[in-house]
Amino acid sequence: MTAIDAWHAYAKSPDPAALQALLDPEVTFDSPVVHTTQRGRPITAAYLTAAVSVLGGPDFRYVGEWRNQHGAVLEFETVIDGITINGVDIIRLTDDGERIAAFKVMLRPLKAVNFVHQMMGETLARSARPAS
Repeated sequence: MTAIDAWHAYAKSPDPAALQALLDPEVTFDSPVVHTTQRGRPITAAYLTAAVSVLGGPDFRYVGEWRNQHGAVLEFETVIDGITINGVDIIRLTDDGERIAAFKVMLRPLKAVNFVHQMMGETLARSARPAS
């Protein structure tokens, strides 16, 4: 199984251990709503876990894929609360191709970006709260 195939498996059935194994310790993450690159496995895992939680509903599907030996561009679509969201995941792999070295998400239209920004913020805030 390639790292891209492992990402697809994670997106369909999120498993925190599988995500940790898939991400390089020095992975970077670029969000459509955060202006700085996030660095490291813990923060990248937090963002990707939240993104799959927010976007990965029953309407989520990858509609296009372009791969080479260095990574892939995965186009996705979903509908949440009547808002059609279209985006791409740009994934760069480690030199050996076994882990994700960089993950960048781009979204459109602006209404979707604003909606996802709000939902991601709420999801990340909930996950940061200590359990009671």
